[in-house]
Amino acid sequence: MSESKIALVTGANKGIGYEIARGLGAAGATVLVGARDAGRGATAAEKLAAEGITAVPVELDVTDPVSVSAAAALIEREYGRLDILVNNAGVLVERGQAPSQVPVEALQRLYDINVYGVVRVTNALLPLIRRAPAGRIVNLSSGLGSLTLTSDPSNAFAQYPLLAYNSSKSALNAITVSYANELRDTPIKVNAADPGYCATDMNGHAGPRTPAQGAIAAVRLGHCRTMARARSSSTRRAGRPDHESRVVWTTSHTAGLAQASRPRRSSVRSYAVPSSRRTTPPASSSSSAPGA
Repeated sequence: MSESKIALVTGANKGIGYEIARGLGAAGATVLVGARDAGRGATAAEKLAAEGITAVPVELDVTDPVSVSAAAALIEREYGRLDILVNNAGVLVERGQAPSQVPVEALQRLYDINVYGVVRVTNALLPLIRRAPAGRIVNLSSGLGSLTLTSDPSNAFAQYPLLAYNSSKSALNAITVSYANELRDTPIKVNAADPGYCATDMNGHAGPRTPAQGAIAAVRLGHCRTMARARSSSTRRAGRPDHESRVVWTTSHTAGLAQASRPRRSSVRSYAVPSSRRTTPPASSSSSAPGA
């Protein structure tokens, strides 16, 4: 059995997922590069290996139960456990449509990846995460999933009424809390991370932050030894629609987004990763939205 931490990142062949894999690998983890396309996953793993990172491609389609089961079986056979799971895979289907114009079929396609895919992968791998000394589950969310921010007309996020994407991230936040509550009395921590508005394929590379900057929050949450450092950092004001990637957890292991409603000081601490000077997303367009 490997003595280094074993980390699986879904959708890790490019963008924020690739940078999360890179960050975890640089911290000493053996990184399993989850990718729907086996060739792209292998290419990404080779690039990471060239930097001295132990990276192994894992073919993984989060929408396919057979693929998910096969990935879980491979990890059990090769490593016997999973220390870190980062549910990063996600898509954006809206391109400027009003909520009333988004077909139900589009929601179904998006939810199958952004929501059901997270549950599918987490449930399949949870038995392996339970075998780790201190498992970590990190779900990539977005400030656009905050009902508080998107329902405030004065907030910049209200400019982006993305029916499918926003609601999928709201659902993901609830899913994160549900798993955290279930695992409250175990060494496993379950959290959501908001990468901020990053330049990725999803938004036509419109974001002011780099994928590497967006990965910082998830890497800090995923790697066990960084939790103490993050916990010692000063509490920052939540609820501000900016480009900072944020992480948050409660002392009872329940998790949520630091960009959601203002947390109670007694139970929630947040760590904000410094952002660019720009503090509001650009005007809404058909090809971009502030999210991963």
